[in-house]
Amino acid sequence: MPTSDTDPRLLSLLHSPGLWRGSEHPASESGITDPVLSTGFPGLDACLPWQGWPTAALVEIITPQWGIGELQLVLPLLRRLSQQGRMSLWFAPPCSPYAPALLASGVDPACLYVVSAPPAQALWGIEKALQDASCALVLAWPGRLKNRQIRRLQLAASTGRTLGILFHHDPVRQSAAVLRLRVDATAQGLRIEVLKARGSYRQDIVAVTRGQP
Repeated sequence: MPTSDTDPRLLSLLHSPGLWRGSEHPASESGITDPVLSTGFPGLDACLPWQGWPTAALVEIITPQWGIGELQLVLPLLRRLSQQGRMSLWFAPPCSPYAPALLASGVDPACLYVVSAPPAQALWGIEKALQDASCALVLAWPGRLKNRQIRRLQLAASTGRTLGILFHHDPVRQSAAVLRLRVDATAQGLRIEVLKARGSYRQDIVAVTRGQP
């Protein structure tokens, strides 16, 4: 039977708590039930179905080259974790973290641990760190990974309730990571494209001005 937008039956269905729209997935529908950490950038938070970084999950940040400002995306998170005295591990960063710059951003370098290892050993270490609930954050530059390796890391993050962020130049076509971002440099700052966010089909683009937040 045809219905109109004012049909009581249709209105009752649309207001049912068991109904969600494709562009409005709740966090529970995305499989993310753990606490969420704000990225520190309101525009980026607004694009994500969880309104922040999904903890207990794997995130991929894809960049054309290192040093374009991609670490700016995680500075608010690093600052908050270090203020809480919580630990983060860095695996095989292309450049050593610069302590004066971290201090100037409010990040305590004493809460950061840098691990240098060959790719095979680094991958093993990343997985073990993600499985360890005492580690709040894992940042890693693992190089080219296969689908099955990313799937294992996502499982490890879920097991340890740890947020893992992988930085790539050339990622696999499909990935088990919960969130994938592409970051490019602009004259004003960063251009962030949301390639994948579990629980949403939207592909948004966000601009982050240098010096924010």
